[in-house]
Amino acid sequence: MKFDRQQWNALILDVSHGHLLQTWDWGQTKAAAGWRVSPRVWEMPTGEPAAAALLLSRRLKYGPLDTHLDVAYVPRGPLLDWSVPERVDQVLAGLEDAARRKGVVFVKIDPELVIGAGVPGQDDAVDDPVGLALLQRMRQRGWRYAADQVQFRNTVLIDLGGTEDDWLARMKQKTRYNLRLAMRKGVVVRRGTLEDLPLMYRMYAATADRDGFIIRQKEYYFDVWQRFYENNMAVFLIAEVESHPVAALVLFHFGARAWYLYGMSTQEHREAMPTYLLQWEAMRVARDAGCTVYDLWGAPDEFNEEDPLWGVYRFKLGWGGAVVRTSGAWDYTNKPLLYRLYATFIPRILAVMRFWRRRETRQEVAL
Repeated sequence: MKFDRQQWNALILDVSHGHLLQTWDWGQTKAAAGWRVSPRVWEMPTGEPAAAALLLSRRLKYGPLDTHLDVAYVPRGPLLDWSVPERVDQVLAGLEDAARRKGVVFVKIDPELVIGAGVPGQDDAVDDPVGLALLQRMRQRGWRYAADQVQFRNTVLIDLGGTEDDWLARMKQKTRYNLRLAMRKGVVVRRGTLEDLPLMYRMYAATADRDGFIIRQKEYYFDVWQRFYENNMAVFLIAEVESHPVAALVLFHFGARAWYLYGMSTQEHREAMPTYLLQWEAMRVARDAGCTVYDLWGAPDEFNEEDPLWGVYRFKLGWGGAVVRTSGAWDYTNKPLLYRLYATFIPRILAVMRFWRRRETRQEVAL
């Protein structure tokens, strides 16, 4: 079945609420990075689409090293109604068959399969029995929880319903205070353009170096940011103090949801709390784009202060959002020996590559 951008994006909104990482646009971004893209659709007996998945596959190559191994991945998918057991079996069987026919070491899925809300152990925490039951169903079919998690398993969602006064009322007191402080300190948020991409990448590289996370080379981010910006699915917001850029974010939106995937800042004027006004403006832009939910993209796997995400998570929680816990990534393989070899050796290769990429980022910041 052949699709174009408009048809695919409409289809994934039809079978579910859709997801940014399952859009045609994200597939084209990954294709530019070396992935093969295979849109998959499952139909009801009536012929209507029931589920969809943007299936990515690629050869594992690391510089001059060609492993001659292929893997497959469905980022934030497949998309379907997970409460219909026969549909779940239909989709999982289709992906299992695709893994066999493509000869990949494994196929990884990373669905937004909700297994609970709230922080475990707290009074407002609840488990989702449907989601938990489906995990057991997946295990019975031979799927296993992936040691290699690609996306964040948990997140914080902000309800964009109601007035701005309602938003403020849902925030924690410290967040409201810092937001108002940013306004008093003269922080200004402007819309960015493609001319701001080098500036945003420099700030992103500085943030990565400061906070100790790995980022890709700038060409990848330029492609992602420009593609979604030109397709009216991304907005660049840049916070300035005295006309000097000090922080920025890229706000993505698709369907009724917006996402905060990339945030960046310098060490300058941190006392003016620019990131607070930046998030406030992001919420307003998302609402004006027709979104009802703002996904802050990422919460700890384990909700304790030792988690590296704890500080960022506390910042996100201050906006009055709700913690949502999902299944995480799961792998299916019919090549158990190769899968074990992959799990043993590939992380070591990646650790070396991350070491060198961290050094490259530090050099880029110093330029």
